[in-house]
Amino acid sequence: MFLNTLSGRFLLLTTVFVMLAEVLIFVPSVARFRQDYLLSRLERAQIASLALLAEDMISPDLERELLANADVLNVVLRRDAVRQLMLSSPIPGPVHETYDLRDAAAPGLLRDALRQLFDPADRIIRVIGDPVRQGGMQIEITMHSAPLRASMIDYGLRILALSAVISIITALLLFLAVRRFLVRPIEGVIEHMATYASHPEDARRIIQPSAGLVELRKAEEALRSLQTHVTGALRQKERLAQLGGAVAKVSHDLRNILTTAQLFADRMETSDDPAVNRAVPKLVSSIRRAVSLCESTLAFGKAEEAPPMLQRVPLAPIVQDVVENESLAAEDGDVVIEAELPPGMVLRCDPEQLYRVLSNLVRNARQAIAAGGRAGHVTLSAAESDREWTICVRDTGPGLPAKAREHLFMPFQGGTRKEGSGLGLAIASELVAGHGGRLELERTGPEGTSFVLRLPKTIRDEEIPARRELV
Repeated sequence: MFLNTLSGRFLLLTTVFVMLAEVLIFVPSVARFRQDYLLSRLERAQIASLALLAEDMISPDLERELLANADVLNVVLRRDAVRQLMLSSPIPGPVHETYDLRDAAAPGLLRDALRQLFDPADRIIRVIGDPVRQGGMQIEITMHSAPLRASMIDYGLRILALSAVISIITALLLFLAVRRFLVRPIEGVIEHMATYASHPEDARRIIQPSAGLVELRKAEEALRSLQTHVTGALRQKERLAQLGGAVAKVSHDLRNILTTAQLFADRMETSDDPAVNRAVPKLVSSIRRAVSLCESTLAFGKAEEAPPMLQRVPLAPIVQDVVENESLAAEDGDVVIEAELPPGMVLRCDPEQLYRVLSNLVRNARQAIAAGGRAGHVTLSAAESDREWTICVRDTGPGLPAKAREHLFMPFQGGTRKEGSGLGLAIASELVAGHGGRLELERTGPEGTSFVLRLPKTIRDEEIPARRELV
């Protein structure tokens, strides 16, 4: 509901406070209007009485006309210490109240105005004041109160209408200002908090303080410090809680890498073929990967695992390395591994980690086909768009069982083979997440399985909201 939002409540409170201020102004304004109204009647009455002084005797009709123009019942003018009834007409009733405007105090004027405003009866009132332009010592008039009250109500309604317009405009301007300079920056911080909460392990989602407001910038800096601390603590907690799983992961990849190296070593020992010379660099590369993985084990255990070393590298050599190594492991030749890549495709990644991801995916596909007891194909393909690079690994195996799909990327639970550890996909998913990407199961079934690896070219808009200009 709009009124439950910060903007809605600010708009409501602003309108109420402006109206309250206008009400506080309204009462003095009406009191001032009443005083001016009575003074104008005194002035009119004085002018009418001066006309009588000029002509000493006037007709009754002219006297009634003068009183009607002055809007009074009679006029008493005091001149030279003599009190004279200048103009008179029949008074329909007794005088209800007398108001002396000479040196009237503000509280008395406010009190009399409120009493006049809330008294609907038409009463006879007497008003005493000083003549203008030294036209005498004192003047007093008798008049009806109904016209005065009607004029006060008309004036009050006009004041209230103007106050309402001023209140609406002021509230709207303040609402827009607060929305622009306060609410929108706060919403930006909230969006960052929600984005960070969805993937707290991704350091790219930690907020970058940019607000111009001192208080809001302090809040952003405090949030950044908290997010940095939480990310570090989360990583350390996960490392400590899954230390056994970390060792199993390293052993899993190390066993596979060393198996490839052992295959090359066996061939070197039993064959006099000159091709052995071409195998030596691959053996060295496999051993180097094993050493690098062993070194990362210590960093993993200490919760100091380095982030991926992103660099622009061609995809073809990495894929070709995976294809050759896994094809060598498929000794029976029933599984054909091939690549269909766009020529010259370059992407930004950690080449060693990408090799491990693709190697795990291809190995799982090869082993799934072999477990099915039939020949098959594993195909690696790639594409790119303005937003991301995609690498697809497809096989013609029997598909994933339902249990494996439920716990696909969970360590020790997503395995499809009895002798498997269920770590290959968990490792691959974790490495891809470190790149800010994601690993998805595109399809699986009797016709085969397809995994898609997506690596973003930039941080996606839906992941980290666009920074607004904060003041």
